[in-house]
Amino acid sequence: MDRGRLADQNQKEEINRKSGLAYAAAFSLFASVVSGLIVGWLLDRWLGTKPWLLVAGIVLGAAAGFYEFVRQTSKIN
Repeated sequence: MDRGRLADQNQKEEINRKSGLAYAAAFSLFASVVSGLIVGWLLDRWLGTKPWLLVAGIVLGAAAGFYEFVRQTSKIN
């Protein structure tokens, strides 16, 4: 009976670990895009280049976010 409980506990811990990694990967993707957007918006206001640095910030943030997303999701398996 103890083996069953131990196996069940290990399975729950593994599911929690994988869920945590998935949430962290999704959050890092979101945070990268938002931070790129904010930096691009601020640079546009400062340099008067509307909307080009905003667009560049979103693209660079998305690229960095996707890279980090793939890197973190590769740890799930």
